[in-house]
Amino acid sequence: MKKVAIIMGSASDLPIAQKSADTLKALEIPFDVRVYSAHRTPDEAQNFSKSAIDNNYGVIIAIAGMAAHLAGVIAADTTIPVIGVPCKSNVLDGVDALLSTVQMPSGIPVATVAINGGVNAALLSAQILALAEPELAKKLEEKRAADKAAVLQKNAEISAQFE
Repeated sequence: MKKVAIIMGSASDLPIAQKSADTLKALEIPFDVRVYSAHRTPDEAQNFSKSAIDNNYGVIIAIAGMAAHLAGVIAADTTIPVIGVPCKSNVLDGVDALLSTVQMPSGIPVATVAINGGVNAALLSAQILALAEPELAKKLEEKRAADKAAVLQKNAEISAQFE
């Protein structure tokens, strides 16, 4: 199975990266975690992107806040799907990061999930990899069924309180 790369723009993004890592781990998807800044370590980010295919990555999750150019910088140098995760900041509650991540020019696509959406980034990565991995597709179906069952159980519990 191909790996997922989780790239953070800074160590302050670790709580969001941890959510992605935990989700990937639960689905038994191999992954690596790195810190490369689009602005402070552009050469390292570029080198990572250029070698990602050779290093057996199938999806890259790029997590960054504020200017949030990381996903675009990563996507510019690879054809592997890149999923941007904008992070909430103290300035504009992450809207700045969301807009920086989602507004990519034609020709350099970046899939973008919600602000602080580390779990959904991992699940989208899993869905992409599952196109070539039937066992992973089955795990995703089982997770959806378990999630549904959990909601229906809560529904029953809460409904019972009002009878």
